[in-house]
Amino acid sequence: MENRDIAIDVKNAVKRYGTFTALKQISLSIADNEFFTLLGPSGCGKTTLLRMIAGFEDVTEGTIHLYGEEIANLPPNKRPVNTVFQNYALFPHMDVLENVAFGLEMRGWSKRDAKAKAGQMLELVQLTQFAKRKPAQLSGGQQQRVALARALAPEPKVLLLDEPLSALDLKLRKAMQLELKHLQRETGITFIFVTHDQEEALTMSDRIAVMSAGELQQLGTAREIYETPRNTFVADFIGETNLLEVSVDKIAEGRATCHLGGGHELTCNAVEGINVGAKVRMSLRPERLFISDAATESESLKGRVVENIFAGTDITTIVDLAEGPNFSVRTSNSDRGNRRIFEPGNDVFVNMEHGAARLLID
Repeated sequence: MENRDIAIDVKNAVKRYGTFTALKQISLSIADNEFFTLLGPSGCGKTTLLRMIAGFEDVTEGTIHLYGEEIANLPPNKRPVNTVFQNYALFPHMDVLENVAFGLEMRGWSKRDAKAKAGQMLELVQLTQFAKRKPAQLSGGQQQRVALARALAPEPKVLLLDEPLSALDLKLRKAMQLELKHLQRETGITFIFVTHDQEEALTMSDRIAVMSAGELQQLGTAREIYETPRNTFVADFIGETNLLEVSVDKIAEGRATCHLGGGHELTCNAVEGINVGAKVRMSLRPERLFISDAATESESLKGRVVENIFAGTDITTIVDLAEGPNFSVRTSNSDRGNRRIFEPGNDVFVNMEHGAARLLID
């Protein structure tokens, strides 16, 4: 990315609290007009990084630039960013329009202009008809949209969102994911979204930074993160996968031949940094596997069906490999007419798509 295309540039950022290091040498660049997600489990440092960008936490070491300008020493109210928190912090005594207009008035806007702008924001988030209601008269999803309208009203260059969907039920959360993505595209504002929900990140993001224990594990598009995880943590944290302990027996012409327990042998693309004799892990996504009563020309592993788990859109079949680990194989219900569902106790072969197996560095 050219410098003019970079909204946020974080270089070697470190955050310490006494002897505890919450962030360890984080470097990443976030593009202008990008929906960027910081993803990781609780305590990984994602919210700490967001708060450093907002100005609520000091940077112990390193730098943060906003559109080329160093902002580490700027107080929060001087930064052209706004934040939407988990707790929407709406004023209960004000109606919806007044809540959205309040921040503008604090910035010196006239009451008339602030209310006019607030009305535009409510139209953007489809809440015009609720302008005179108090927050207590709104649903959780409506309150969240009011908080969004309030944060978007001053037209910040960057909008920071700290797990704003966590309090919503599943159906509403999914609807709001699409609504947030639509708002980001419509406004052209850079969104930086914090979440621990992998599906949420995959659904909404242009790019994702996966974090763990204060470190950046992988940075890339949703497809890159999911299909080519860099290490065991990313493969296991993003979606579901089968993780196998394998030994690398041979590497030739970019392909690695590996074996696991029970004499099973698999081949996959070689990975730089993994040599013959190494004992590493291999990732196989359940949806890239299928079961049959005969081996195919592709990679096949022999086993026995333990159980089938119905999950609405999919059926997950657990297969016990002979002298090997249990395997999960996912079949879409739309494929039931094309693929046989084997019953517990059936002997089967687990077959895989070409390129499904991936070696992991650690």
